[in-house]
Order: sequence, then structure tokens, then C-alpha cells
Amino acid sequence: MSIEIKGLHEECGVFGIWNHPEASKVAYFGLHSLQHRGQEGAGIVSNNHGELYVHRDLGLLAEVFSADEDLEKLKGHAAVGHVRYGTSGVSKIDNIQPFLFNFFDGSVALAHNGNLTNARSLRNDLERGGAIFHSNSDTEVLMHLIRKSSQDTFKGKLKEALNQVKGGFAYLLLTEERLYAALDPNAFRPLSIGQMKNGAYVVASETCALEVIGATHLRDVGPGELVIIDDSGYTIETYTDNTQYAICAMEFIYFARPDSNIAGVNVHTARKRSGKKLAKEAFVDADMVIGVPNSSLSAASGYAEESGIPYEMGLVKNQYIARTFIQPTQELREEGVRMKLSAVRGVVEGKRIIMVDDSIVRGTTSRRIVQLLKESGAKEVHVRIASPPLRYPCFYGIDIQTKKELIANNHTVEEICGMIGADSLEFLSEEGLIEAIGLNFDAPYTGLCMAYFNGDYPTPLYDFEDCLLINNE
Repeated sequence: MSIEIKGLHEECGVFGIWNHPEASKVAYFGLHSLQHRGQEGAGIVSNNHGELYVHRDLGLLAEVFSADEDLEKLKGHAAVGHVRYGTSGVSKIDNIQPFLFNFFDGSVALAHNGNLTNARSLRNDLERGGAIFHSNSDTEVLMHLIRKSSQDTFKGKLKEALNQVKGGFAYLLLTEERLYAALDPNAFRPLSIGQMKNGAYVVASETCALEVIGATHLRDVGPGELVIIDDSGYTIETYTDNTQYAICAMEFIYFARPDSNIAGVNVHTARKRSGKKLAKEAFVDADMVIGVPNSSLSAASGYAEESGIPYEMGLVKNQYIARTFIQPTQELREEGVRMKLSAVRGVVEGKRIIMVDDSIVRGTTSRRIVQLLKESGAKEVHVRIASPPLRYPCFYGIDIQTKKELIANNHTVEEICGMIGADSLEFLSEEGLIEAIGLNFDAPYTGLCMAYFNGDYPTPLYDFEDCLLINNE
């Protein structure tokens, strides 16, 4: 029996701010630096003296807020914002966040980065109890659990709800009186706290969003922590003690911006070290090293530096084309590759090339890039991947839908090499990646989630457990 494992598809960016006279405008700039985390839709909710206002829509941030009045109407001293990941699901306004809920006893805005592994079960139970959902996003589940709680305070209700949802999540909630931030017990998704010069507190998915607004990084939100921000400052509480770091390795490999820091590790530095490790593990004699823009450039520079082979700009990216990894269909992914990259014939013609990339998911992009280089006269193209082969779906927030889609799950390295048309192909080892990222945890505990490479999921998969067992038989 064959059952496809459906991954869950939201990898998003969240931003929150409290106590700034132009909160929504600051949120806009913060979200702009998180645009790489989501390009399908965007939105901001502001708090103006206890009244919450929302503007959200499909499209890039600049498209959603294309008119001056879009931000002008979001007055207030606090705001939360969200950029949504493009997925294979239905694109509609109902799924664009932040969600704004207006209840008889107050209003709440909710933004979420990640995915819940027990969302289906929770939603079914809630609907049986009379709950009505307005979207097909798992984000809405949390608010229904909050409203269902019998605890006396909103904080108590939120803590109870957070202990019921499972998986990867970074939540921001804006009420009339406070801003809340919560991270899952494994810290799969990054979340950081900063402070601006005027004293305003901000919370963002990546530290690059703090830099762009001139905020000082105070600390990362830890696993199982709940951050409470109001006019008196911020406090940190925990909603569970059952925690263990399992930071998503793909944040370092692909998703995060190189100028961000996660758990004290700079992303560019981690990627460059992975390139150096790759050069030690998989050296090949060639004329030059080139990186696939943009997330592979750091690894390529590390490979070149370690190997002593010159680094050159052999590929140029059209910066106005969306990343193919987040295109919603296979056809658009293939078309996107043709539109976004060009090979520099004057650099690569007649040369033996080492092409460094961050990962191979479906093989489509790699095949096309190798083809581009050879069409431009490259004599040889040796592909080096600065991560291990992706063989397993992610259930915590990356758009890998089925094991069938993962080329490394179905083919050997030699077979993949032939399929993408490369002269040779090598991947970085798991040990090399862990050492390159360099999180400061005692061995053998790495603090990383490596499930995409080895199938060792750090949590139960709940709604997906049976599918995984059947698929692995």
C-alpha cells in the first residue's frame, strides 16, 4: 500500500512591535527584510488605543501596501505583521495573516510561522464542539483553543492552548493591552527580541529585521517560552518545561538571510564553514568555483577558499524573480529557473566548473542550471551540495510535500548525477553540516533538527504518524 505523506506548507515571517508612535510603518520595514520568508501574501494589524485595525491581501508586501492610505489607516502604538509562504495549497485572502478576531470581550490578532502536526485532530474535535473555521490554515486552531479554555486570564488560556498544539510554531498575538510571543518546545523556528532607541520592543522571525529598523538584539526566544510585552516592559515565562532545542537545519542552509544570527550563530558564517567542509570531503580539480545565487554564495566562497580554486561569478540572478523553491506548481518552478538565472558565457566557456548549491530537492533546478552552464560552453560541471541529501518530508514548516517528490529518496547519488547532467556530484555529510553550523551543545546532542536527511523526527508526528509508518514499509 502506498500513501503519499503530505507535508505542511507554511514557512513564513512574523514581526511585532509595541510602544512606537508609527508602529505599522516600522512593521512594514521589518516585514520587508523578511520578504524572503514569504511572497504569497502579507498583512499588518495595528492597535490604536485598544482598537485593532487590519490590512492584508495576496501579493508581495509592496503590492499589498501599494497606496499611502494602506498604512495610514493602521494607526497606533503597536502592530503585528506577517508575510506568507507560497504553497501548493489554495491561495485566497482567508488564509492571509495576521488573523483578526473580534469578540464581545475584546479583539485579538494572531500571526504564526510554522506548522502543527496535530492540527487536523484538533480541528476535527473543535468542529464537533461547534467551532466554525474561516480558513484552511492551522493557525486558526490556536484561537479556538484559547476561547475554549476555562482559565481565568488570557495568559492562562494562551498557556493552556500552547500545551495542546504540537509541531513547529512561532506565534505573535496582539491584544488591546499586550503583545505576546511564543515559541514551540523545540525552537524549530527562529524568533528574536529587540529594542529600538525610543524604547519600543520588537519581536521578529530573524535578526536581520531588527537590524533594518535600528533595533538592538536583546535575546532569542527560547523553546517553550512565552514573551509578554506591555507598557511596563517585557517579561519571559514558560508554558512548558518539556523542551529540547531542535532548530531547523534548513534555516541555516537555505531559508534565513545570511546577515541573520540564529542561536548566536551567523548564517553566512555557518554556510561558509559548510563550503569549507565540503571542499575537504569532496574535492575535485577544476578551474573555478561558482555559487548558485543567492543562498549558496557563502558556501561557494568557503569551498573556493579551502580548495584554493578561484571563485568566480558564473551565474547571475534576476533579483526580481521569486525563488523557485516557493513556486506553487512544478510547471512554474521550471519556468522560474529559466527566468531567474543566466550563465556568464565569458566566464564559464571552456572551463571546468565546480557549481556549489545549498540543496537538491526535486532536481529540477539543478538540472536546468547544469544545462545553462554547458550551453554557455562549460567544459565540465561538477556539482557540490553544501548539505546532505534531502530524503524525508518536513512536518514543521518546509514545503516538501511527499517523499515521492524528493529525488534523493528515490535515487542514488550516481543516478541523480546522471539525471541532472553533471560530471560528478557530491553532498556534504551530516557530521560535516553539524560541525559547520557549530551550535554550542554537548555531543551527541546537536540542537539541530536533521529529520530531512535521516528521518529522525524530534517529536511525535501525531496526525502523520500512520502515514509515515506505512510509507516506510
